[in-house]
Amino acid sequence: MSRRDEILDTALALAFEGGPGRVTTVAIAERLGLTQPAIYRHFRSKADLWAAITERLGTEVGANIAAAEDAEGPALYRLRKLVLGHLDLISRTPALPEIMVTRDPNSADVVVRTAMQKRMGEFQRTLTGLCVAAAKDGALRPGIDPRDLALLVMGVLQSLALRLLFNRDPATLVAEGTRLLSLQLSAFTTASEA
Repeated sequence: MSRRDEILDTALALAFEGGPGRVTTVAIAERLGLTQPAIYRHFRSKADLWAAITERLGTEVGANIAAAEDAEGPALYRLRKLVLGHLDLISRTPALPEIMVTRDPNSADVVVRTAMQKRMGEFQRTLTGLCVAAAKDGALRPGIDPRDLALLVMGVLQSLALRLLFNRDPATLVAEGTRLLSLQLSAFTTASEA
């Protein structure tokens, strides 16, 4: 792993542990056993650090969306891939929900939050599109509005992410998400798809 990646990982770990405001070059340097100038060799400023975090997280969210869109198989399979892929990202980067709910408009991490809101809009459109495709495939029970299903699935995803803010245990996120997504989809899919 490169020093630059170590710095980014440490910044994200600090953001999860104490919120984005806890991310300082002093804290990063102390955690890594470096000096502040060593941090500045990789990132000229805190804004550059947050820009790199934004790029990394945006790329990962985008790759997950693309993987679900490009996957072979029925729409419900791709929907599961999309949602569980996002939960996997959150379990590997548990600071993401912490960053998303921070509301200080003057904080340096606002760039991440703004970019992630845009990416999550793309995520929501893809999720809705997959629900619509599942309805066209005949995978949903008659009378189910695929947009409602998309909102409910998004609600499960968001509730798991928010719960992470309280229980601080990213290790259970994917397993719980898998179980809850399966339970939720079973209520809306045809018997052959359940």
